[in-house]
Amino acid sequence: MATVLAVGQSRELPIDTIITTQHTATINGSTFSYTAQTGTQPVWDENAKPIASLHYTYYTRNNIKDTAARPLLISFNGGPGSGSVWMHLAYTGPKVLKIDNEGYPVQPYGVSENPYSVLDIADIVYVNPVNTGYSRTIPVSGKEIDREKFFGINADIKYLAEWLNTFVTRNNKWRSPKYIIGESYGGTRVMGLSLALQNQQWMYLNGVIMVSPADYKVIRNSGPVAEAINLPYYTAAAWHHKVLPPALQSKDLLEILPESEAYTIDRLIPALAKGGFLDATEKDAIADKMAYYSGLNKKDILDHNLVVPTSFFWKNLLKDKSGYTVGRLDSRYLGIDKQLAGMKPDYNSELTSWLHSFTPAINYYLQEELNFKTDVKYNLFGPVHPWNNENDTTRDDLRQAMAQNPYLNVLIQSGYYDGATTYFNAKYTMWQVDPSGRMKDRFSFKGYRSGHMMYLRREDLKNANNDIRDFIKRTIATDKSAKY
Repeated sequence: MATVLAVGQSRELPIDTIITTQHTATINGSTFSYTAQTGTQPVWDENAKPIASLHYTYYTRNNIKDTAARPLLISFNGGPGSGSVWMHLAYTGPKVLKIDNEGYPVQPYGVSENPYSVLDIADIVYVNPVNTGYSRTIPVSGKEIDREKFFGINADIKYLAEWLNTFVTRNNKWRSPKYIIGESYGGTRVMGLSLALQNQQWMYLNGVIMVSPADYKVIRNSGPVAEAINLPYYTAAAWHHKVLPPALQSKDLLEILPESEAYTIDRLIPALAKGGFLDATEKDAIADKMAYYSGLNKKDILDHNLVVPTSFFWKNLLKDKSGYTVGRLDSRYLGIDKQLAGMKPDYNSELTSWLHSFTPAINYYLQEELNFKTDVKYNLFGPVHPWNNENDTTRDDLRQAMAQNPYLNVLIQSGYYDGATTYFNAKYTMWQVDPSGRMKDRFSFKGYRSGHMMYLRREDLKNANNDIRDFIKRTIATDKSAKY
């Protein structure tokens, strides 16, 4: 394989290349050396011709005697259209952003050591799907590749499964326990990959980890469940901003969330199922309770016929208290709009804050610390739309993969203040994967006092990595037969 990148005025990357650097890390009090490989690897078509090249970064711990027993963690972000930068430089990798303890930008921008990375127990590869990061399609005979080969739920899963087969083969990881982790849309991706790897590549996993997963069986649909299921998130965000009634505000967050969850399941969903035929007295009582659990004005709730959009919540939760908006992906973050009145915020306050830190850091880190020199633009968000969302069977794909593979376990991680892919939506997804209930002991859920990227908060960076570490240790099936 080539080891020299094109330089100068060219904005094209080599199709197949590796740059290798050596580093040391101190994680959980133990200091060790590790190798970082960053480069590109082709996506092949049915005629074994390269039609795209994916950029990746692969970390391996040095001086491991039994490499077959060393787990491999395969990491994806979401979008669709998002590069792998987010979890790479802020969660599981050996370096993290230079930010404050709550996740806000600090200048000068850069990276620092991650003392909580899971590199101590697993090798990690961060994969950028087509048009994200440095990954790009490859024109054939001067013509662009058919977008349908890449930009859709099933196309994405199919080519990534094939690409991972090549990666695992090249890096001699077939005997290793394997885990895939996906954030946001990446949750949809890894649910589908669990079965595609198994049935198309004959690659069996030990674990699937979903971070703030997006379940489009709920998010893209209306109806009583989709409309009601946001209430516990409203409770969490309102509690954080201290706008709940004293009876709730005086308690700890984890004391009140089960109460809000129970009300959502037992009362709110059945009430919304009645629609316009809900009795007026009951409707008024429901609005009372929704105001109690959300911090919103009762009249606003009634004006919305009990179905309050998340965008309205972000805009109006603090309207009468401070006039700030709250963030979509992390409602701890505040924004300032042109005017107080409105149905949605002018911008996503949390995302603009994150882009402060991530954009300079990933460009600096890849080029100056990992020595990957290129004029190609790193796409934090790449051009992947229109995205084909048809025939989404990923939730059942995960169920089928688990049924066929007794080793396969699932960990779900969510931040309580995430208003885009809410923690209660993640719980609901977990409940729905296996209707039989016979595999429920192989699921676990962990919640954190932060948002979509819960790892940006220092305390949760530590706790969430430890939860992954414990999950991997628990699910390595050493000398245990794969049978029921």
